[in-house]
Amino acid sequence: MHKHKRPEKLGFIRDGLVSAVHGAGGVANALIESVAELLATTIRGSGMVGRTLVESVSELARGVVYGARDVGCEIGLAGRGFLLGLLRGSRQTGEDCLETIRRAAGAFIKHAGAIGADLEKASVGLVEGAIDGARELGVDAFQAGSAAAQAAVEAAYGIGSEAGEKTRKAVTGTIRGVKLVLKAPFSSTTKN
Repeated sequence: MHKHKRPEKLGFIRDGLVSAVHGAGGVANALIESVAELLATTIRGSGMVGRTLVESVSELARGVVYGARDVGCEIGLAGRGFLLGLLRGSRQTGEDCLETIRRAAGAFIKHAGAIGADLEKASVGLVEGAIDGARELGVDAFQAGSAAAQAAVEAAYGIGSEAGEKTRKAVTGTIRGVKLVLKAPFSSTTKN
């Protein structure tokens, strides 16, 4: 059996994010692409697939959130690049893809909340990344965007009702041409 390498220390994510921010010169799309490429390369290089990927999502999210904080990267751009890179790297489709999106969005919001980041911007960025990644992979953008939004809202409610309500408002409606659907009641049951 082939063992997949699971990154134990993700300091290289922060270092890669520093390079991405400086290399992008603050240009939003270049930054998003740099973060996405960093994650996609990390996932492909480590051989993370299936359960191994799902189990590593929280660690990857933490690396991106803390790296974004350390270099002054806007959390929404980091979130968008994070989910886009995760989907590009995993190349998952169907329910596996949606489960990864749910886990990733929930974990990202929990880590973003831990550092006091703007959860509304983070949530919108995650939804944008899920939609963009889904479109690239031929996955239903409505399902991907709604999965990211639902998980982000539930994770934010886990932080507090005010955070949850603000996040819900931020991701209600249409984002990147996709009308999102959230299912109430909201709970903090999203796994990371």
